[in-house]
Amino acid sequence: MVHTFQTLNPDRLDRHVVAQVPDVSRNQAQRLIENGHVIVAGQVVVKPAASVAAGVSITVDIPAPAPTTAVAEDIPLDIVFENVDVIVINKPPGMVVHPGAGHASGTLVNAVLGHDPELEGVGDEARPGIVHRLDKDTSGLILIAKNDRAHRDLQAKFADRRIIKIYNALLDGWPPTETGRIEAAIGRDLRDRQRMAVVPAAKGRMAITEYRVLEPFETRGRGKHSWVEVNLLTGRTHQIRVHFAYLKCPIVGDTVYGHAKPSLPIKRQCLHAARLTLTLPGKRKPVTFEAPIPTDMEHLFDFLRG
Repeated sequence: MVHTFQTLNPDRLDRHVVAQVPDVSRNQAQRLIENGHVIVAGQVVVKPAASVAAGVSITVDIPAPAPTTAVAEDIPLDIVFENVDVIVINKPPGMVVHPGAGHASGTLVNAVLGHDPELEGVGDEARPGIVHRLDKDTSGLILIAKNDRAHRDLQAKFADRRIIKIYNALLDGWPPTETGRIEAAIGRDLRDRQRMAVVPAAKGRMAITEYRVLEPFETRGRGKHSWVEVNLLTGRTHQIRVHFAYLKCPIVGDTVYGHAKPSLPIKRQCLHAARLTLTLPGKRKPVTFEAPIPTDMEHLFDFLRG
């Protein structure tokens, strides 16, 4: 589909596209520009931030959506809530969110397409319906958008921090205070590009994590541990894991940012997306969804309290 219009005021190119082309988000506009689908005064421009004067002709060629690369699979889902716009799922540990290198099948996206084939083409064709992510070994709540309107709505709410994301984690050690706020930029680890790290502000993106210790443990032969509630105010890659490692109390079972071998008998990081509070698309009042602590983490509590 092709849209042609004239600019009314000087502004960035991506803002012109969002303002004049129906149902195109800022991220979508930037991808269209970067992929060469936007012509300004007869010339292809690939910089979203390019300044465009008033009275200039812009043509946006929106390609037909490519078929999703994910295949629907009959995989059981723990659905916490569903309506015409969203699905709230309690993801089990060990499930990858979307297909990628080494994970062509068995992902949450494969399962969701098996549950609702009409999700194909919503948002990113490779990750239909996905508006945020959880690591493979992190359990808990994840939102799936069922249509493009809901996808844009939820993306905007995540970007504006209008969705409250509460996690629970079991840590190796005790944080320096019972409650705290970690403000530290996160970027690629310069020594290992596969990992993230706390970096100088100029080399990363600011990340903010609040925490509260719910229960401290001190066990003979096992040392100190703490059960914490985490309020994730930003959504950087591996943010909770990196921030607690930065405090010298990494998440139990996190062999990437913590100890090489788990200090307690568990085979994954003890991180759980426990609660989401948001206003659903088209609604006015916020709602809260909760996911119970999974069995493998409950067993650790029995172990520590015993």
